[in-house]
Amino acid sequence: MELNIGDKAPDFEGKDQHGNTIRLSDYRGKKVILYFYPKDNTSGCTAQACNLRDNYSDLFQKGFEVIGVSTDSEKSHQNFISKYDLPFTLIADTEKQIVEQYGVWQEKSMYGRKYMGTMRYTFVIDEQGVIRDIIKKVKTADHSSQILTN
Repeated sequence: MELNIGDKAPDFEGKDQHGNTIRLSDYRGKKVILYFYPKDNTSGCTAQACNLRDNYSDLFQKGFEVIGVSTDSEKSHQNFISKYDLPFTLIADTEKQIVEQYGVWQEKSMYGRKYMGTMRYTFVIDEQGVIRDIIKKVKTADHSSQILTN
């Protein structure tokens, strides 16, 4: 399933880094940056998370909540958050339900080897739960400006 701008964002349920249940519907009335990334503590994912961290106050002032999703465990997320002082929620989608709902679990290729993995996509969702932007060509070191200029 491919989501498009203007579609209702699929509601999901997942566990955050502390084991708390998070639902997209809990954020109704707020704008959400829902970003999907492949793996904690890798260079691109760290650059992206740190860029969002460094611009978090600007994003928050514009009314955005930031939620990151990867298939890493809660413990991995705890370490990632602690190591880089990340001020936002990370969801541990170990069962791959959310990545499949959003169509970001796709075939990838590295060094000629094909495998399934998480695409680095960001969904900007409005207060009513409608997708207002989908960023598929994420600039990890400048991701916040991609979000704020759209």
